[in-house]
Order: sequence, then structure tokens, then C-alpha cells
Amino acid sequence: MTRADFINRLKDGLVGLPTTTANDIVADYQTHFDDGIAAGRSEAEVAEALGDPVRLARELKAEAGIQRWHQEKNPSAAAGAVFAVLGLGALDILILLPILMGVVGTVFGFFIAAVALFVCGGVIMVAGPFAGFPGGPIAAILMGLGLMAGAVFIAALLAIFTIWLVNGVVWFARLHYRLLKPALEPTPAQTPVSEASA
Repeated sequence: MTRADFINRLKDGLVGLPTTTANDIVADYQTHFDDGIAAGRSEAEVAEALGDPVRLARELKAEAGIQRWHQEKNPSAAAGAVFAVLGLGALDILILLPILMGVVGTVFGFFIAAVALFVCGGVIMVAGPFAGFPGGPIAAILMGLGLMAGAVFIAALLAIFTIWLVNGVVWFARLHYRLLKPALEPTPAQTPVSEASA
């Protein structure tokens, strides 16, 4: 594989990363080629030592997604981390994905229930005093506030559980992937040329 082929495949695989991050990664691999050629190796030898550019791109995107999750802890970063990990092929998708989707569906159902409970509490609190709520207006207001507080409590528990779930998927993926194919530790056949020539 020539240098141009390697870099083009790497660029194609990095689509979706921020432009500056992708450019930095490409510049690093350009440097590996420069160092290898300066050491007297051919472009094909350097490309072979660096490994498959498509696999490298998947690994780099997964690592970027995981780092973004650790920094931001928001729903977008969580989804990005999970999909990046799934893109590695590190998880046995046929077994884990149905289980994961069942858990995500259950969490989503509880979230919808919490929203409905909050809305019902608000309706009871506002309309109850005027609709002849049993126990009078004070009971309606307290019942509405109690339902709304319960909904907020359920939503908070769901947020904590979701963070644990995403962290667990990331941890399992890293462990599973490193056991099958070391993603971030170069093997002797894939030692970067700059390290091999040092």
C-alpha cells in the first residue's frame, strides 16, 4: 500500500471526528511515513508496519468518543461513546445489543413514566383546588407537589443509572477488545516506524 492510499483510507475512516482532531491524527501518520522513508524504508513497508488504516481509524474514533464521554457526561456524548464502541466490533453485537436495547427501552419507559407523573402532579396541584379534590385545596396542592417530587426523584435515579450503564459498556468494551485484539497497544508487526527506527 502506498502512502497516499494509507492516508486516504485513514481520512475516510476518521470522518465524523472534529476536523482539527482528524488533521492532527493524519499529520502524526504523515510523520511516521517521513521518519520511515528517512530511515530507508519503502512506503509499503511503513504502511505494513503501521497496520490497517481502517482499523486504526475505528480505534481512534472509539477512543475519542470515550474521552468525550468522560469529559462531558451528556446524552450526546453517551450516545457517541456507545456507537463508537459498537463500531469497533469489540462487543459481541448479536448477544449484547439485544440485552442493551432491552435495558435502554426499560430506562426510556421509566423516563416517560416520570415525565407523565410530573405532569399529573402539576395538573392536580393547579386544577385540584378548583375541582373539588377530596380533602380540600391544601390536600390537592400537597398531593400534586408529592407526585412532582416523586417524578424528580425517579428521573434523578434514572440519570445515575444511565451514567453507570454507559460507563459499564465502555469498561466492558475496552476490556473485551483488549483481550481479543489490543487496540491501543501496538503489536510487533504494527510498531510505528518512528519507534522501530529509534
